[in-house]
Amino acid sequence: MLVDVGSDDCVHMVGIYGLGGVGKTTLALALYNSIADHFEGLCFLENVRENSNKQGLHHLQRILLSEMVGENNINIGSVRQGISMMQHRLRQKKILLILDDVDKHEQLQAIVGSPDWFGPGSRVIITTRDKQLLSCHLVEKLYEVKKLEKNDALRLLSWKGFRTEEVDTSYSNVMDSVLAYASGHPLALEVIGSKLFRKSVEEWESAIKQYEKIPISQILEVLKISFDALEEVEKSVFLDIACCFKGYALSDIEDILRAQYGHSMKYHIGVLVEKSLIKYKWKFGVTMHDLIEDMGKEIVRQQSPKRPGKRSRLWSPEDIIQVLEDNSGSGEIEIICLNSSLPDKEEIIEWNRKAFKKMKNLKTLIIKKGNFSEGPKYLPNSLRVLEWLKYPSQGLPPDFRSKELAICKLPTSCFGSLELAELSKKFMNMTLLDFEECQGLTQIPDVSGMPNLEKISFKNCKSLNTIHDSIGFLGKLNSLNAVGCSKLRSFPPLKLTSLKNLELSYCYGLESFPEVLGKMGKITKLVLEDCNIKELPFSFQNLTELQTLQLRFCPMLRLPSSIVMMPKLAEIIVWESKGWLFPKQVEVEEKVSSMVSSNVDCLLLPRCKLSDDFLPIALAWFANVKELDLSWNNFTVLPECISNCHFLSKLTLDGCHSLREIRGIPPNIQLLLAVDCKSFTSSCRSTLLNQKLHEAGNTMFRLSGASFPEWFDHHNQGPSCSFWVGNKFPSIALCIAIGPAHLEHVTIDRPIININGVKCSLHGEEKPYLNMLPHHTYLFDLQHIVFSDYLDRFVTENEWNHVEITYSVKQRFNEKDKHAVTPVSVENGIYVLKQRSSMEDIQFTDPHKKRRLDVDPE
Repeated sequence: MLVDVGSDDCVHMVGIYGLGGVGKTTLALALYNSIADHFEGLCFLENVRENSNKQGLHHLQRILLSEMVGENNINIGSVRQGISMMQHRLRQKKILLILDDVDKHEQLQAIVGSPDWFGPGSRVIITTRDKQLLSCHLVEKLYEVKKLEKNDALRLLSWKGFRTEEVDTSYSNVMDSVLAYASGHPLALEVIGSKLFRKSVEEWESAIKQYEKIPISQILEVLKISFDALEEVEKSVFLDIACCFKGYALSDIEDILRAQYGHSMKYHIGVLVEKSLIKYKWKFGVTMHDLIEDMGKEIVRQQSPKRPGKRSRLWSPEDIIQVLEDNSGSGEIEIICLNSSLPDKEEIIEWNRKAFKKMKNLKTLIIKKGNFSEGPKYLPNSLRVLEWLKYPSQGLPPDFRSKELAICKLPTSCFGSLELAELSKKFMNMTLLDFEECQGLTQIPDVSGMPNLEKISFKNCKSLNTIHDSIGFLGKLNSLNAVGCSKLRSFPPLKLTSLKNLELSYCYGLESFPEVLGKMGKITKLVLEDCNIKELPFSFQNLTELQTLQLRFCPMLRLPSSIVMMPKLAEIIVWESKGWLFPKQVEVEEKVSSMVSSNVDCLLLPRCKLSDDFLPIALAWFANVKELDLSWNNFTVLPECISNCHFLSKLTLDGCHSLREIRGIPPNIQLLLAVDCKSFTSSCRSTLLNQKLHEAGNTMFRLSGASFPEWFDHHNQGPSCSFWVGNKFPSIALCIAIGPAHLEHVTIDRPIININGVKCSLHGEEKPYLNMLPHHTYLFDLQHIVFSDYLDRFVTENEWNHVEITYSVKQRFNEKDKHAVTPVSVENGIYVLKQRSSMEDIQFTDPHKKRRLDVDPE
């Protein structure tokens, strides 16, 4: 329940927030009606924003007091007097108060300044579009009203449009269009449904097409209230995002807005989030409700309904092409953003190449779609952001010399090395340079003339073979992307103290990692994929904050001994190496005895063709490891020295087909995965199923072969076992040994636990370690999949409770043997973890039956 009206004597304030028209007032009213009987005084103070602006806050205080104490002639001369009267007259009264549509902090201060204004058990519910108001007033219980799910939206539209939930199927398609347009917004659904009540399908279709072009004013007026409350800069930022940048990554929006306005817009973006105008979505993108987007676009369209060239922002492909073809632009245009194509105009666009000359205040020009015949003859020097995919000329206009140009992104363009050299001479304030997939680019020239560069990318420039040394000395550079530069053979030394992101994957010709000149303390993760780099230089340790090193398909790479000296390196992940990751074996063996072990706690080396002589070296280097993955490798023996890895808790050996012996066991191992280890000996399995490893619990082992440990307290043939527990569910380990099967697809369902006939759901059902296969053994502490205190809920005190654990065998047949029935043997049982539980809490024979036998005179 959103508002608890139980015995709690505390005064609670609850905030309900969301965008305009989404149903905040409706929800608050429903709450009011459902719990009103529990309070001594009641007041639903509606339209706080509007009424306080028209009649003042003291008027709202008068209404509140009148309704709470039942007096009609209360006189309040000032807000301060009203606060005093409320504190005096309501302090002992248990009240329910709804403040609807609050938009300013002073409204909260004047009406619900502090919980101690009201009597014990009081509840205050506040609705607002601005989450920050609630946080600022220390309202701890917050609830966001979100848009309706599709089924609820359909029911609302059906009722408003037809007064029934059963609608003629001929309306299905057009109603889907309305649902998509309204995007779950209750007010929009109500307005459209009411306007089209009992209209024909054709009228519905005509109306929705019109609404998509020009939104309904009744809806816009409600939504626009939030916009009108913004500061001027926030209005501009909102219109920029609504018209042009919805769906962009947050970092890209911040880069563009900083270039456009000259400083960071983080705070203003945050304000828009707090006021429910925009939202952050998955992977750090920025989005907004479709109707909010339409509202922003309509505000800009109204600047000049008939002449797009007079508007501040252009985003519609039709409008942009019209302005560029007709040369009808003006000094009003600040942003042009062509993100989508004209559906009927995929051919070459013939345009007036002087069209930008009239746009003297154009700050941002983004063209991601459209096949233009030629490049511009003129670009305004007001430009701060220039992004043009497939820019159709080899160079920028010669008289273009914007001092404010900060972002230049010309991917897949005709630019070459000479043109890039010209850029570096002209635009010293550049912060972001992107020439990805420019196949004519053979060299990165001297870029020392751009000292403010923060990001540079020449990703997938297949002809690039030379990079000037100056790129390694840009003090502000934080991102350098050279992915896919396949002809690049060497990389200049790096002394980039601000660098956070370095991308060198798929540089097939690169044989050595660049030297690192001095400490570079901002890189925390480095990924190298599909590279022929042979070694990491000794200076690699100058990446002092490196935490994760990922190497994938780097068959020649050797890790330097200095890797163990990197204090922050915690994770090394290597896929598909040729099997020897270190320098010459003799050199390593000489050094390893005197070395301090690395701080790496996660070492993943799957499919690296590791052999027996590798492991003693690696385990000495990485003795502090906590997680070790050696799956799908070639070694035959896991050496005894692995027992020196005192912190190792997870060991993965899946697919090690040659592995026969395990001579050492890490003392704190908890999770061991050894599926499909075909060469395991019986003594190896016995080592892994040793009682001492498991008697304290906390372990989960899965391994090849069907072996049931003799030391278990109870075992049973078949896919189930039963026992009885007393007042508390004991701590137990389970073992399931599954015999071989000749069928291709046999799986054993996860354990199902029934207590007194009631099925208990397993909290750990998402864990992949319980996908049980034939000819394998699974031994695990039950707490890995369910908490014992959870099972205690199903246990009745002072009597024996019957517990049954079952395992269901599933078989999938090929077409040729689909009628065959092949039994799969299952042996299972339990072991009581005696360090945590007593054998007195469990019995393996029915105690009720025993009791009956005791009283039988026979």
